[in-house]
Amino acid sequence: MVSLTPGRRILVVAATAAALTGGSTVLATSAGASTGYYPVATWSMNEGSGAHTMIDTSGNGQHGAIGNEVVTDVGVRGATGYRFTRLQPDRPPAHPRHLVTVADSSALDPGSRDYAVTIRLRTTYQFGNIIQKGQATASGGNFKFQIPNGIVQCLFRGSNGTIIVQASRRINDGWWHVVRCERTGSGVALTVDGRTVARRGGWTGPISNGWPLSIGGKTDCDQRDVGCDYYAGDIDWVEIEAR
Repeated sequence: MVSLTPGRRILVVAATAAALTGGSTVLATSAGASTGYYPVATWSMNEGSGAHTMIDTSGNGQHGAIGNEVVTDVGVRGATGYRFTRLQPDRPPAHPRHLVTVADSSALDPGSRDYAVTIRLRTTYQFGNIIQKGQATASGGNFKFQIPNGIVQCLFRGSNGTIIVQASRRINDGWWHVVRCERTGSGVALTVDGRTVARRGGWTGPISNGWPLSIGGKTDCDQRDVGCDYYAGDIDWVEIEAR
């Protein structure tokens, strides 16, 4: 059995549903090797307990700041990652303590490129923004993953409009899942555990903003007019690719 880790490209032809979702080894497909994608940032999230810096192992220097409410070096179901503890939905803003943030960089913006974000996550909760760069009113557009009602969604908003896709089944079952969202010139596709579960055609237009990338919720929120949408659960790794 093969485990997919950031930077390693393996095409899995077939696997049982139990292998995809039920064990410590998760199978998935990655488009990188055969379709010309290159890594923009790879965060393996293997730092030790009490770490303050999330290391970009791609070599591109996109390191992140780990808030002191994010628990590092969490081992669960055969993986080591970060834990984002559950907060009350109306808790006063705790950012950046509850978030991991990566400083704004044009390399992290989709721009007009084909652009893909892949995350391995595990949760039993049903709310929150997992990863994003920019927010709904951000000049230049934004992208984000979120998990309302335990159903993962991804959204890309550009100069030409917004495309959002979502899975048909909940993934907040306590098992690890690999979720990949890819924006191209022809549309947006969402893949869960190596299977494309949603696709929508269209072109968002370029996306480029001056915001940091955040993992675990919003960076600009007041819990009155703008909710912080804190994510609760574990994240094993994140990889961003482009071509």
